[in-house]
Amino acid sequence: MKAWRALVALSFLLLSGCLVTFKDPIPANEAAPMPLLGEWSREDEWGDQLFLEITRAGSNLYEARIYEGSPDNLDSLEEFGFTVAHHGRRWYLSAGLPKSLGANFAIAGFELTRDNELVVYNLDTDRILQDMDKGLLEGQTVSMPEADGALITSPLDRVFAYLDDPANADLFVEIARYQRVAE
Repeated sequence: MKAWRALVALSFLLLSGCLVTFKDPIPANEAAPMPLLGEWSREDEWGDQLFLEITRAGSNLYEARIYEGSPDNLDSLEEFGFTVAHHGRRWYLSAGLPKSLGANFAIAGFELTRDNELVVYNLDTDRILQDMDKGLLEGQTVSMPEADGALITSPLDRVFAYLDDPANADLFVEIARYQRVAE
């Protein structure tokens, strides 16, 4: 798969103008909740129908495939692998980034609602940068085309303690809401 296609796929799920990346991925120690697997759909900001298919790719490894217009449209297929972790009341996913974005890892939050929706959350980059300046997380500012991003170098246990803190609930910004595709 070409690196730009992976970038497009990640932009649908993880990017909101700028990016928070992490040195360490979420280890493949935990299984995703079973309801996460399957087909999802949503309409994007331009009115295009997007389909998301999530499958197992190995032991505690998962693959997301994004199609535009129809699940049968292999021309618009983008795919990426990810791992998950459950901390407190939150679920997180971690996906590797292409070399053009530093070959680090993005972490996003997600939830499965009672209305059979998959909601994906990105991290508020400005808030993360402010908290890095306060010493709450270790890392560095990374210049990106749209705005500054952050590369977090803190160990994952410290990152999850920070993300799980109820005082940081406003770090999460909804970026996509998918509905289950009826079979």
